[in-house]
Amino acid sequence: MSATAPSMSNEDIRFRQADGIARITLPGANRYNPLSGEVIDRLHALLDQVAEDTDVRVVILDAEGKAFCAGHDLKEVRASEDPAYHRDLFSRCSALMQRIVRLPQPVIAQVQGIATAAGCQLVATCDLAVAGESARFATSGINLGLFCATPAVAVTRNVAPKHAAHLLFTGEFIDARRAEAIGLVNQVVADDELAQATQTLAETIAAKPAVSIRAGKELLQRQLECGLGDAYAMATETMACNMEAEEAREGIDAFIEKRKPRWS
Repeated sequence: MSATAPSMSNEDIRFRQADGIARITLPGANRYNPLSGEVIDRLHALLDQVAEDTDVRVVILDAEGKAFCAGHDLKEVRASEDPAYHRDLFSRCSALMQRIVRLPQPVIAQVQGIATAAGCQLVATCDLAVAGESARFATSGINLGLFCATPAVAVTRNVAPKHAAHLLFTGEFIDARRAEAIGLVNQVVADDELAQATQTLAETIAAKPAVSIRAGKELLQRQLECGLGDAYAMATETMACNMEAEEAREGIDAFIEKRKPRWS
């Protein structure tokens, strides 16, 4: 099947799909791509559709404009004094992040400009990230009197605790090279090479057998939530099940026979 985006305006989230790669683009027309409640809901709905699309092997999340994502829409956040309103908004954002984690396909963040607060959380939540050399990152909520608690969940699962603490307690920006050094992004490239570098990474993944990609994504995420013994038990079961797949048998046979695999 092939996923299609929910009904949106021309200046809203864009969806494209080709050769096993889905690309979801934040449009940049609305300031710095804030994660408004509407954007959160539309992204979540689109990812729900992508999850069911067996033609999609990898997803690229990118953005147009001056920023990848500047976090929550602060005007929207301050639109109400009702705690229930804020709990609902932040819960929906957390559900979106968990949708990315639970998505069967790996998600690559293609980051230009700034990624701050929940935008930095979005980068940390994706399975991989490629950044342009001018990109900058911050969990800057503390500068506004609001500790970036939900971004902390994703950031602390990407970088060492002391690096995470520095980001979260200072709110300071780090550049792309520093983000790469601490493990927040995988690769930094020249700004004008960003789209192609991300596409190349996606194509490398999409060329692998779909059954292995999906099994691997699920295992990588789930084992992080387990103790060591349970993680190995889960990994053992994944390996055994993967061995039953035609693609795995073909891949091993091809290696033994010193030929290229013929994927179905």
